Amino acid sequence: MISPDSTIGILGGGQLGRMTVLAGRRMGYRFNIFEPNEGCSAGMVADLEVNAPYSDLTSLRYFSSQVDVVTLEFENIPVSAVEAIAEQVPLYPSGQVLYICQHRQREKDFLAHSGFPCVPFKVVKSPQELAAAVIQLGLPCILKTASFGYDGKGQRKIDFIDEDFEVIWQEFNSDVGVVEKWISFHGEYSVICAMNEKGEESTFPMAENIHRNHILHSSIVPARIDLDKQREAEDIAIQIAKKLDLVGLLAVEFFLTQNNEWLVNELAPRPHNSGHYSFDACLTNQFEQHVRAVCGLPLGATTLLSPIVMINLLGDLWDPDNPEWDIVLSDPTVKLHLYDKGTPRLGRKMGHFCVVDESINTALRKAEGIFKALCGASNSNSC
Repeated sequence: MISPDSTIGILGGGQLGRMTVLAGRRMGYRFNIFEPNEGCSAGMVADLEVNAPYSDLTSLRYFSSQVDVVTLEFENIPVSAVEAIAEQVPLYPSGQVLYICQHRQREKDFLAHSGFPCVPFKVVKSPQELAAAVIQLGLPCILKTASFGYDGKGQRKIDFIDEDFEVIWQEFNSDVGVVEKWISFHGEYSVICAMNEKGEESTFPMAENIHRNHILHSSIVPARIDLDKQREAEDIAIQIAKKLDLVGLLAVEFFLTQNNEWLVNELAPRPHNSGHYSFDACLTNQFEQHVRAVCGLPLGATTLLSPIVMINLLGDLWDPDNPEWDIVLSDPTVKLHLYDKGTPRLGRKMGHFCVVDESINTALRKAEGIFKALCGASNSNSC
């Protein structure tokens, strides 16, 4: 067990790291952040911020020497960096988990070879292979980069068989792509599960997720589907975590098809945007659970204390001025979270807010009303 008087190192300096620090401080932990860019969101609330490229082994070793355990808050970290850290200090999740989950081909191969239900796909390395995959999978379909894709980046929908695949591949500008079958789904959902080194496991209540322009807009909890279907997905998530030999958190994103079947879409071995609701509505939030898991502590209860709706706040709302936060805070049932990320940009996640209510429908109606009022006040097109 890594006791609460210890120091936790986090690779990555975004809002997920920031909220992990805020949760862990309540338990007495100290935090150091390793982030290439100076002045990061997590660094604002940490004890130490080390700024260097992930290829800088000297800085990584110094960082490792100052902490008792290391974890991560996003996946786009070179495996060589985590291997260097793991030589000096415990690192969770392991480099092998990161290796699988940071690359779509490896992630899809892992799911398919392990027998988990996933979206039909083909790996392609040329325009000719792309054309063949489109014919085999059918139209429409989605071409995605194998790595460094998030929030809809590195994706292209293909609608027609007579498209110029040579041009598409040239614009794609990647050596490897993953083509996925287009799924007609009932909805998108996610389950976040936790495991510690002793094999203790826990899941958070399923979130029903609404996306706009490939970016998560809102999470609705509890999800508005049958409880038995939710338990099916929770079981799949736990089985995936066990197969990965996970220590930490794993977010499993699902499609529920029109045939009422689960398909795994993506994996994320870290706290997740769709779990932000837990900060305001669960007995133990996802960030505290992450700290508990990587430090070898018993896992906390994830009991949902109230129905809740979370809505993301993108940089679009800051154009041209700061949003009128009194629109949000005038409702006493609303919790506002801002990430102190500096310059807002279109599509950049700058914060979120949550609305709690005894009725999930009332919470959803309030949340969307507040969001529309914010958009109207800022003349933003993000609505």
